[in-house]
Amino acid sequence: MAIVALDHEFRPMEVSDLDRVLVNERRGYTHQWSEGIFRDCIRSKYDCWVLEYVSRVIGHGILSVAAGEAHLLNVCIHPDQQGNGLGRQLVEFMIECARLNKAQRVFLEVRPSNLVAYKLYESIGFNEIGIRENYYPSYVGREDALVLGKELL
Repeated sequence: MAIVALDHEFRPMEVSDLDRVLVNERRGYTHQWSEGIFRDCIRSKYDCWVLEYVSRVIGHGILSVAAGEAHLLNVCIHPDQQGNGLGRQLVEFMIECARLNKAQRVFLEVRPSNLVAYKLYESIGFNEIGIRENYYPSYVGREDALVLGKELL
């Protein structure tokens, strides 16, 4: 299944996409996921999607769904494509995937230092529900994660 929206489309991530996914991941994050983590997500049948624009992978999302709950594990838009509403579209698409998989709620973690992402999630209806101390690696020590949740009614 591919979902086409104007000049871009969401389609299932394939192993052959990983080279481009890793480029986006490295450009988008200071502490990236490894190729092995992405391979494990695909192998485990998580909802793994890419956002393609003019036949170029410019974003990706990974969602795990179990026991009526979804966990948005990774959302990335290539930095050159940020600020155009594509991150919002990707997150909303992943939320719809959670709904289609019968999830009643969706959770995610975000760095407190990533104010742009936090504000995006807040504007989509996520609420802060907790903190995971020392969750993320950082250049100096570790950084907490804010845990956000959204009910899917």
